Amino acid sequence: MAAGARPGHEEPAKGPDRSAGPVSGPPVEAPGPDGDGDRDEDGAKVRKQRPFWKELPLLIVVALVLALLIKTFLVQAFSIPSDSMQNTLQRGDRVLVDKLTPWFGGEPERGEVVVFHDPDNWLAGEPTPETNVVQDFLSFIGLMPSSKEKDLIKRVIAVGGDTVQCAKGGPVEVNGKALDEPYIFPGNSACDDKPFGPFKVPEGKIWVMGDHRQNSLDSRYHTDESTKGFVPVDDVVGRAVVVAWPINRWATLPVPDTFDQPGIAAAAGLAPGALGVAGALPLVLLRRRRLTSGRTAG
Repeated sequence: MAAGARPGHEEPAKGPDRSAGPVSGPPVEAPGPDGDGDRDEDGAKVRKQRPFWKELPLLIVVALVLALLIKTFLVQAFSIPSDSMQNTLQRGDRVLVDKLTPWFGGEPERGEVVVFHDPDNWLAGEPTPETNVVQDFLSFIGLMPSSKEKDLIKRVIAVGGDTVQCAKGGPVEVNGKALDEPYIFPGNSACDDKPFGPFKVPEGKIWVMGDHRQNSLDSRYHTDESTKGFVPVDDVVGRAVVVAWPINRWATLPVPDTFDQPGIAAAAGLAPGALGVAGALPLVLLRRRRLTSGRTAG
C-alpha cells in the first residue's frame, strides 16, 4: 500500500498517455478514392476490375483454341473449287462439314454429299491457288476454308455391299433399283458420257458421283486405277450439311428421297437374316433328332 493512501482504497488505472505519441495497434488500411478503403457496404474487399486491354490477349488465345477444336472435332468450312456438283453446289460456295459423326463410328450413307481426301491422286494436274500467311493461319484454325488441302466433294451413290451400274441411256441402278435423280445438272444424262458396271462395292468403300455428270471426274473415271473407283471410308472427312456462304445461297443438303425407296438396301439387309437362319437351323435339327429318338425308344 502506498504511503498516504487510505486502507481499502485503490487508485484508478491510468489510461494511455496520448501526449507520448500514437497508440500502437493493428495497421489501418488507407481509405480508397471513395473513402471506404475499396470495401462494400458489408466491409468485404471489392476486387478491382482489370482493364479490358489486359484481358484481350487471353480472350484471343481462348477464341483461337476453341476455333481449332471445333475445326478438328465438330465442323469445318470447305470451299467448292469446281463445277462438278452443280447445281447443288456452285463454284465458290462455302459448305459446313459435319466431322463429329465419323468420330463416333458413323459411316457415309447413300445420297449424302461428302468431303473426302484424294484417294489416289485423282486431282493430278489440278492447280493449287496461291495463299498468304494470314490465309494459311485462318485456314489452320478453321476460320477460313483451306485452298491447299487435296480434298474432293461428291455425292455417295453406293456403299459397301451394294451393286451399282449404269448403262448408256439408262438411269443409275443400286441393287437393281433405278434412281430418280432430280439433282443432276439440267441437260445432263445419268451416265451417257461414261457408262459403268455392274460393280460390287467392297466393304469399307463407297462409290461417288458428281451432280454435274458431264463435268465430273468421279468414281467412273478411276476404275482402271488402284482404287478401282472406290473411295475408302477412312478417307471421308465428313458430310456436307449446309451451304453457309454466300448468304443468298444458304441451304441444307438433305438426302434425296430416291435413296429411301423400298428394296434399295436389300443386298445389305439380307445378310443378317441369312446368318440368323443359318444359326438356328442346327438347333432345329438337333431338337428334331432328340424328339424322334425319344419316340423310337418308347
